[in-house]
Amino acid sequence: MSTPISLNLKLPPASEPEDVDATTGLVKGSFGFGTYRANSLVFPGLVQPDGTMFDLSHLYLDTHALLNDWDRAFDLLHDISARGGDSGIRFEAVECLPPVAHPNVLGAGSNYRMHVAEMMTFNKFNQGKRQDGESDQDFFDRNMVEVDRRGREGMPFFWTGLHSALCGANDTVSLPLIGDHPDWEMELGVIVGRTGRYVKPKDASDLIAGYVAVNDMGTVDEFRRADVRFEFDWVSKNQPNFRPLGPFIVPKPFVDLKKMQIRLKLNGNVMQDWPVTDMIFSPEQILSYASERVRLVPGDLLMTGSPPGNAASHGNRWLRPGDIMEGEVTYLGRQRNPIVAEDTGGRNWTYGPFITEW
Repeated sequence: MSTPISLNLKLPPASEPEDVDATTGLVKGSFGFGTYRANSLVFPGLVQPDGTMFDLSHLYLDTHALLNDWDRAFDLLHDISARGGDSGIRFEAVECLPPVAHPNVLGAGSNYRMHVAEMMTFNKFNQGKRQDGESDQDFFDRNMVEVDRRGREGMPFFWTGLHSALCGANDTVSLPLIGDHPDWEMELGVIVGRTGRYVKPKDASDLIAGYVAVNDMGTVDEFRRADVRFEFDWVSKNQPNFRPLGPFIVPKPFVDLKKMQIRLKLNGNVMQDWPVTDMIFSPEQILSYASERVRLVPGDLLMTGSPPGNAASHGNRWLRPGDIMEGEVTYLGRQRNPIVAEDTGGRNWTYGPFITEW
């Protein structure tokens, strides 16, 4: 594979906030909320930037109940955070579970300019569009013109996912038997706080309760298949623990997307490092599009797409047992996920990998 073009055309990093607390990754003056386990008890909790936590179970059964009451809940959480104090619970001492347990999952695809142009230039699926003798740079430039046209004249795209793929921000991820190219995609996630139909983009911000870090993993060699006419299958995005989420949701008023950077390291080496401002379609545009096609409900998770820096752009360096993934999104905290081989107890597949040629 050629050197990825995006590495030669790296965007300037976002001008990030200076008051990020090293304990949690939260900006001072903000707070996060999510789902946690301590002493065998699971509870919805509020997280202060310094790591102080407050159990919210006396107010809400879980974060889904909290988000169903979002307008009032935000004010309650803000008051609890402002009062402060010492609860005796520390963020570093609890287990982080997925902040929402059973969201509808909407996965926006092809949503970062540089990433999409990079895939169109180097990935196998688009090589039939390359002109005879065309250089990588010339092909990339033509692909970028198409990407920008889509931003002007096209529309967002999303697929639906399963909440059974969710895991906590620090959980171990097992690589399944099926699929040879397990890959990472550190992304900005959006948590829905209200419902709506046919919502205009200018009004769609009102649907957003907050933001969350999410790694939308997949075995990318298991996307295309030849034995069905539509040829594309997203099931490989939904393997167990293939969607690390959290460690918390940060309410919208505390987040400035213009100052947000997405990063992922593999064994300490930077793989993704990209500003959110390179999105083709904003979260509001994607939610507006979604509101025309599905019923959005509080607690839904929208994943807004991956910036460049996936395994294919690093010499096809796919995940393997023994790796450590470390993800970080400005304002939204950090993830750390050890990679192991799945223990199947001796069981093997029946159907196995997709048929790619019929």
